[in-house]
Amino acid sequence: MKRKYPIKHWSHSSLLSFLRNPLAWHKRYVELVYDMPSSPAGIIGRAAHKATEHYYSGIGKEGAIELGLEYLRNVSDFEINFGKRVKSKLAQRKKRESMEREYLQAINFYLEKPPKHEVLGIEVSAVAKVQGLPLPIKAVSDLVVVSKVDRRGVDIIDHKFVAAFSPKGSDKTLFILQAIFNYYTVKKSFHKPVRRFIVYECKITRNQDGSPQVRKYIVDFRAFREEFIIFHRLLRDATTALLHTKIFLPNPSDIFEGENSFDIYRINLPREEFDTHFRPDQ
Repeated sequence: MKRKYPIKHWSHSSLLSFLRNPLAWHKRYVELVYDMPSSPAGIIGRAAHKATEHYYSGIGKEGAIELGLEYLRNVSDFEINFGKRVKSKLAQRKKRESMEREYLQAINFYLEKPPKHEVLGIEVSAVAKVQGLPLPIKAVSDLVVVSKVDRRGVDIIDHKFVAAFSPKGSDKTLFILQAIFNYYTVKKSFHKPVRRFIVYECKITRNQDGSPQVRKYIVDFRAFREEFIIFHRLLRDATTALLHTKIFLPNPSDIFEGENSFDIYRINLPREEFDTHFRPDQ
């Protein structure tokens, strides 16, 4: 009999969630409960993504910026994690005004001199079955473009709107991991050589030293053979862990979902656990 896996496929975000906080992963990717509020920075980033998506689909800069702003304004208050200090309606309104200013600043930084590409696909979502992996993988690529280093191949473009640039250095594990997910799905969708994964990081706040607000990072797939081997091993090991993990424990130290995972754990405790009337002095 085929073993029953609790998920249909792996994605970059689900794998990271599983490695970081299995209980929060189980809630989102197995039980499909999507009630975790997003940070203001996350909302700003998604609004900016919307704007770049519309820009590269052929809409002018002003129209693209307005559509991103419309997305931001349509996000409900309960979908935003304002933080413990922002409690009153007045404070939340001021925070939302601040979010709009930060969004407009960030997207104008990027669209001031946007990279030019021969676009083949926008928000390309695909699932690919990869030989040797028990579960398929899924990825969404912001842009798929004609490669500037090989006209027969394609490059994958990813936009990140960040509070701070990633640390400098060639060993950006998270970028490479995400790149390989997108490599397989784009290769399946376009049937062309996939040459590079290009990340454009746009810093939301203005650099005081006047340095560029956009930083470019390139993953050249020809230079990453060992990383593909590690990727396959990690996916196989994570999939095996799915079959053997019956109890998912919280990770309170997780800076993203620690408190939420502990709340989930508390909710799922059997009622009889609380009926024992345990006291610390017992």
